[in-house]
Amino acid sequence: MTTHTVSRVAVSDDAAALLRTLTLQHGPLMFHQSGGCCDGSAPMCYPVGMFVTGPSDVHLGTLEVGLADPIEVFISEAQFEYWKYTHITIDVVPGRGAGFSVEGPTGNRFIIRSRMLDAAELDALGLGPG
Repeated sequence: MTTHTVSRVAVSDDAAALLRTLTLQHGPLMFHQSGGCCDGSAPMCYPVGMFVTGPSDVHLGTLEVGLADPIEVFISEAQFEYWKYTHITIDVVPGRGAGFSVEGPTGNRFIIRSRMLDAAELDALGLGPG
């Protein structure tokens, strides 16, 4: 029996390149998908240890961007309830957000691009009709 792991999170090539640069400056990084404070619902990127996740945070997945340490992505449990049928891709665009995310001084900001999970992904996650 083949086990297929469904990814809930991905990263664009441009965002991966920025994350590699930011890691050189700040060390290992992590994301927490904001639930609406400060910068709306922007993904917030922090040095590992600067934002402490808790029991009400859900681990969405891991981003492999060509670094020794993968970048973990979390979301609050309450926000996850709204997004549990969604796949997100972390991307980057020019501009400044209003949050505390490490990319702020670069003149860029991380954003979320999303799509609904397809039927096969939903089934693999146990969210399908059957």
